[in-house]
Amino acid sequence: MTQEHIGFAGLGLMGHGMAKNIVTKGYPLTVTAHRNRAPVDDLIGRGATEASIEDLAARCTIIFLTLPGSPQVAEAVARMTPHLKPGAVIVDCSTSDPTVTERLATDLSAKGIHFADAPLSRTPKEAWEGTLDCMVGAEPEVFRRIQPVIATWAGKIVHIGRVGDGHRMKLLNNFLSLGYAAIYAEALALAAKVGISTATFDSVIRGGRMDCGFYQTFMGYALEGNREAHRFTLSNAYKDLRYLESMANAATVTTTMASAAKNSFAGAVAQGGAGPEDYVPHLTDFVARANGVKR
Repeated sequence: MTQEHIGFAGLGLMGHGMAKNIVTKGYPLTVTAHRNRAPVDDLIGRGATEASIEDLAARCTIIFLTLPGSPQVAEAVARMTPHLKPGAVIVDCSTSDPTVTERLATDLSAKGIHFADAPLSRTPKEAWEGTLDCMVGAEPEVFRRIQPVIATWAGKIVHIGRVGDGHRMKLLNNFLSLGYAAIYAEALALAAKVGISTATFDSVIRGGRMDCGFYQTFMGYALEGNREAHRFTLSNAYKDLRYLESMANAATVTTTMASAAKNSFAGAVAQGGAGPEDYVPHLTDFVARANGVKR
């Protein structure tokens, strides 16, 4: 069987590590330019080649996308479509709007091109180590084809179901994690307001039933001051919760908790937290400031 030639667009915090694992584990890899040259140059040094997104589409059989959201995914697909060969597979690893995912899949299917959604969980550290979690929406035969490549960068792979289901599950997953973040930030602001220090708060929660991996990375900043403890931006968090709210609206489900979490992130972004280095654990600063608490 002919070996798959892999394409990769979106070499940001997650994509660089994912692409590194693909090329170092034996797959031919073509990447497209990124505003930050460092990941591209690193991957070329490891054996990848660089091409325009149009040339990438023409030469690759499986193409992974890790882009900011559905508008960028739709734009990339539109640029690639005239150059893709029948049988090619596009795999969207972004956190995207499931309705856009389904529309793209339908449009591409008419041209003999496959589409799958394979969003991620965990952090850039796990992307580099090849131990991400991945939830896949794809037809069974497409899943069987892309699974070995995903396994180069993911330690846990779950085939959720049809196209779009991976993105649906990802939004639910992010609702839980970002809901935790909103609760932690508010609890820490309240603790400070009533005279309980962050260290004292942590001494009670850590190691108890309310402790978890997400709590620990969040507190990596809130307690220890590590600004890069969890490199997922506030603006992406806000976007993901808007997508979740849209999904719930279409399903006629009330979003009492999800909308509250979304508004917490909306407040942080509105206060100036929309930068590329404003990460989810930094939410604690914005919530504290809104409540007159100094951190």
